[in-house]
Amino acid sequence: MTAELSFPPGFRWGVSTSAYQIEGAVTEDGRGPSTWDTFCAEPGRILNGDTGAVACDHYHRYAEDVALMRELGVDTYRFSFSWPRIQPSGSGPGNAAGLDFYDRLIDTLLGAGIQPAPTLYHWDTPQPLEDVGGWLSRDITDRFADYASLLGARFADRVPMWITINEPVVLTLMGYALGAHAPGKELLFDALPVAHHQLLAHGRAVQALRAAGASQIGIASNHAPTWPASDSAEDKEAAALYDNLVNWLFADPILLGEYPNGMGDAMPGPVADDLAIISTPLDFFGINHYAPVSVGAATGQADTAATDGVQLPPGLPFEPRPLTGYPLTDFGWPVVPDAFGELLRTFKQRYGDKLPPIYITENGCAINDEPVDGVVSDQRRIDYLDGYLRSLRGAMDDGVDVRGYFQWSLLDNFEWAAGYSQRFGLVHVDFETQERTPKASYHWLRDVIAQSRA
Repeated sequence: MTAELSFPPGFRWGVSTSAYQIEGAVTEDGRGPSTWDTFCAEPGRILNGDTGAVACDHYHRYAEDVALMRELGVDTYRFSFSWPRIQPSGSGPGNAAGLDFYDRLIDTLLGAGIQPAPTLYHWDTPQPLEDVGGWLSRDITDRFADYASLLGARFADRVPMWITINEPVVLTLMGYALGAHAPGKELLFDALPVAHHQLLAHGRAVQALRAAGASQIGIASNHAPTWPASDSAEDKEAAALYDNLVNWLFADPILLGEYPNGMGDAMPGPVADDLAIISTPLDFFGINHYAPVSVGAATGQADTAATDGVQLPPGLPFEPRPLTGYPLTDFGWPVVPDAFGELLRTFKQRYGDKLPPIYITENGCAINDEPVDGVVSDQRRIDYLDGYLRSLRGAMDDGVDVRGYFQWSLLDNFEWAAGYSQRFGLVHVDFETQERTPKASYHWLRDVIAQSRA
């Protein structure tokens, strides 16, 4: 460890998880089905036929997992509420047993000196809401506002930090445009209403949470630099379109109150009125970041695999290209620490004084090392974290106001369509026995956190 990797006093350190990826207990205590339960039950959707039915069994083992966080030294835990555990039908009064679980979790965290930072929605839509249109329907924004009010009323007295929605871009593209995630629809550009309704639901949730007494409210939005595949005008134009679609479509409405490049014309509803709600001021903006993307003009010949190896259909006006010359994670994502700092500086330049303080709400990598004699020597994850944290610190030195870093993830978990094949955790989970084994990266990060407070 070197003094160079240091962070200012008050910088918050955390880990992130999500309900469907770790909780399990999908039929216990009144929890209703989610779109991910339905999706996992469809043959061929998930690698190896895996499901989140048990996952890390966090529902029963949360106290053990909080103890691991306490030993790690984090001061914040970003988890997500399971909407179908709170409201099995997606509306109406809260399910008492589900609310009680989060009471226990929050009280255990507070008892360990760890700040809860829950996310209201991390992709697990109650199936009854999907059955009546899901995020294609404007009605879901009413349901989400009610859900936010319920959670605010129950937990605002003990929860000092709130996140509305996780990665609306991923649900839009992977869930509704490409069909690789739940609910498995392949609507391509007809999925754009999903983006608008999530943004509107976000804005309405911010207002509902504030009305319930909550403070420190933000979103967790996935962003990455888009690099043109070459200096040609065609590649630059294709990259700019992709950049608007995956980055600024999900940030401009919140931070500027407008859609980029006329994209609002494709959105449903009274867009101007909605934007006034969507742009309700935030206390922070959460950024999830993993890797940059190289994009060029469509040729029909390049490797058009998108994130997670999803093949894009022909006929799109852009084409992701392999980003060569960098090491890869075991998920095949390039490791490019400098892109992290570039992204953060871009946010500062683009939004100026309209940008609230930033939290890094996710960053991490899939490194699939297994235990050897009870030890997981995941040096590649240590190298990844060291590089990305240094890049983050450099952006902060250049004036980007970043208040905290939440690593993804505490535990190896259910990695959506990839099932249990990819291990993002600082803690190894044996999914047969549920044994937890802190990895070398866990001990490394513990030392970094301790040093930053010395």
